[in-house]
Amino acid sequence: MSKARPKLLDLFCGAGGCACGYTRAGFDVTGVDHVPQKRYLLSGATRFVQTDALEYLAEHGREYDVIHASPPCQAYSRATAWVGDRSSHPDLIAAVQRLLAASGRSYVLENVQDARHLLHEPVMLCGTMFGLPFQRHRYFECPWLPFELQPDCQHRSGDYSHDHGAKQTESVYREALGCDWMTCHEARQAIPPAYCEWLGRRLITIFENP
Repeated sequence: MSKARPKLLDLFCGAGGCACGYTRAGFDVTGVDHVPQKRYLLSGATRFVQTDALEYLAEHGREYDVIHASPPCQAYSRATAWVGDRSSHPDLIAAVQRLLAASGRSYVLENVQDARHLLHEPVMLCGTMFGLPFQRHRYFECPWLPFELQPDCQHRSGDYSHDHGAKQTESVYREALGCDWMTCHEARQAIPPAYCEWLGRRLITIFENP
């Protein structure tokens, strides 16, 4: 009989960039978001629950082996500052950190570059670290991750950029991210699957070598 895959909870899941990566790494993934995500299961995840992520974490977090949380980034994003008011968006990182710690489970907490000072010793990942043609820095608080030196960024002048179609079409950018099942709008918000596959393959060693 094959061994059961570890269970991972994907909070604020969007259309499933994280789920795709963690599924490839060997996890059984359940996603939670407060709005419908019609394409989420196309990521390879096994289950989607539409509900409030913080409430679900408080009630069910202990039922999972690992928890990934990507709270909305608009309160910290530079793009929000360019076109609007960051203060009009929820700042959820501290609340999520408290609930993750209370769960007692291995976890990953992700956000954008301007939120990195709120994360504890975060790991930074970029598409160019994995030979992918785009520069997209994301920061991951992951205290349970076995220590390992990460690859360096390899930025090139021809890399794609997150520029809403000025340098390359949004569909080309979406496919470079590895999110071809998403709409272009969903891909703007997504974490590239390669990032969570890299993290997941390291996290899963916890269960393979208890």
